[in-house]
Amino acid sequence: MLRPWRAGDAPAVVAAIDGDPEIARWLDQVPQPYSLDDAHAYIVSCRRGWEEGAGASFAVLDAAGGSLAGSVGIRLADLPIGVAEAGYWVVRAARGRGVATHALRLAARWILTVRGIERLQLRADALNVPSQRVAERAGFRREGVLRSVHYNPRLGRRIDFVMFSLLPGELP
Repeated sequence: MLRPWRAGDAPAVVAAIDGDPEIARWLDQVPQPYSLDDAHAYIVSCRRGWEEGAGASFAVLDAAGGSLAGSVGIRLADLPIGVAEAGYWVVRAARGRGVATHALRLAARWILTVRGIERLQLRADALNVPSQRVAERAGFRREGVLRSVHYNPRLGRRIDFVMFSLLPGELP
């Protein structure tokens, strides 16, 4: 299930992110260690995106128990008209269970049909094979590699991103 973030989600965000080496590895803008203040700032930023029309971020909840399973966000700002960009992360316990794929499909269907976006794209580190598999299983098409497009200071290296896209007529 997807829903907008709530202030009360902050402790669960800290529990999900703090000390998780995979989230730290692939999301260099996420501080480590990760504090309650960081979580509150993240949720405020997500809510501001909704209010300003710059994006839509959702808490991903486990259908079985309603606990936090991850996040999926859609960025609309700083992109060409009709284009949006997706990103996601999932908690350690939810990985490998299809949670990210299902959440990405739900968010993609919403943004491409309800909001009328004409292209949803996402970028995954070329070394992050699980994230690329999520994109492909969610129906996104691999377009190519953006070579050396980003510098990750945490890893001390330049990053190649694999670009994926999904158009309205391609929804699974």
